[in-house]
Amino acid sequence: MTSTEPDNPSDDDGGRGAHYVQSLERGLAVIRAFDAEHPDLTLSDVARLTGLTRAAARRFLLTLNDLGYVRTDGKRFSLTAKVLELGYSYLSSMTLPEVAQPHLERLSAEVHESSSVSVLDGPDVVYVARVAVSRIMTVSINIGTRFPAYATSMGHVLLAGLTPTELDDYLAATPLAGLTSNTVTEPAQLRAELEKVRVQGYSLVDQELEAGLRSVAAPVRDSAGAVIAAINISTHASRRGVEEIRGDLVPHLRAAARGIEQDLAAARRVTRLG
Repeated sequence: MTSTEPDNPSDDDGGRGAHYVQSLERGLAVIRAFDAEHPDLTLSDVARLTGLTRAAARRFLLTLNDLGYVRTDGKRFSLTAKVLELGYSYLSSMTLPEVAQPHLERLSAEVHESSSVSVLDGPDVVYVARVAVSRIMTVSINIGTRFPAYATSMGHVLLAGLTPTELDDYLAATPLAGLTSNTVTEPAQLRAELEKVRVQGYSLVDQELEAGLRSVAAPVRDSAGAVIAAINISTHASRRGVEEIRGDLVPHLRAAARGIEQDLAAARRVTRLG
């Protein structure tokens, strides 16, 4: 059985241009027809869900079967694990900033505040991903911007994730200079604050880095539970009080951190499968 539907790249391309390969679009549509609600489909089901003729749907399904992406019992079709290969290269090459960025964009849209992800590098936090809603600091924050870890919410989260020996080394090598009147400058007081962060699972810093700046951060952990990054929301003190930050922002922040962790874990699983 053959189809009369065009496969020429320039035929019926909807104005997309001569480069457009409509048969590829249709083949991908057939794959996307299978989902959690439709794990196995008949030929008629696929034709209905994709808008293809039965003849065209049959050709695509049999081709996918020949390639190992689809299996069939003669009547019903279902995807095989080989379809995971289609996303392997993308997932396995994703870096922390690439994984985090869409979560930051969603988080900032939800709370209408700037959000960032950073990692610990020596005595500083280094910004690796960011979505800025408004400028609330006297300095511009970009990817690669560094701030002293001891005076930031993300820094507190990252320092709280260190081993006791690593924290001892950090405090021995890092002078705790007073950046504002609120900055914690006593090692014992900072240790107590970091222990509080470990217990509650987030850090709220009130104008320790710069007057008027409040921020709250949560850890991003790997599959072993180690803190590998921190995600934060920053706001101006005139906009949100401390209790409002705890009640309104922390739940959104934690959800974003979990989303990043899940995506990182998925990328690692795909890498191992490869």
